[in-house]
Amino acid sequence: MKLDNIISLFVPKDKIFFTLFEKLAENLEEISAAMTSMVNSSSKEKRKEWATTITRLENVGDTYTHDVFIQLSVNFITPFDREDIHYLVSSIDDVADHICGAAKRIDMYNIDTIDSPMIRLAELVEKGAAELGIALRGLRNMKNIGRIKESCIRINSIENNADDVFEMAIANLFEDEKDAIKLIKIKEIYASLEEATDKCEDAANVIESILVKHA
Repeated sequence: MKLDNIISLFVPKDKIFFTLFEKLAENLEEISAAMTSMVNSSSKEKRKEWATTITRLENVGDTYTHDVFIQLSVNFITPFDREDIHYLVSSIDDVADHICGAAKRIDMYNIDTIDSPMIRLAELVEKGAAELGIALRGLRNMKNIGRIKESCIRINSIENNADDVFEMAIANLFEDEKDAIKLIKIKEIYASLEEATDKCEDAANVIESILVKHA
């Protein structure tokens, strides 16, 4: 192997990682926005179309996640710890998975009426994805660490808000819903959306860890 080729193996290809982070961020923002549109649609046919869109976007996100893992395997030097990068993109992928899970359940369970907790949880997921996008884009040059930290704090607040919405929704569901099968279906949708905010927080925690290590 030529010396230039050997040296190239040790040159950090930071740009490819940051580009993939940004692609993941943009894709997650699109998925979460589609989820909000889905729950705000009164037409089952439209909701089915949104579910198809969300599934397609989730598959795109899987490709980006796989691309990051490939880059981790072929690059000796990475912009951050390998474990942090792996956990970060895995958490982002998990957010998309839970959004997709909620969308599929709404479609497959043939949910007639989208209630206010579903709408509120979807809105919180979208807000969390937006803040995560800001934080991920900020990692490229680290010029505004304060803004990255602010987004991480906001994500934590969003997750706490989602917990409150979820707990109240579950309490009301068990109080009011007499159809056991319908109760289970709706509970699963609530849980998928709430879990998406948990995974947003997991991603934010990794970003905060990265900031500490690079302070």
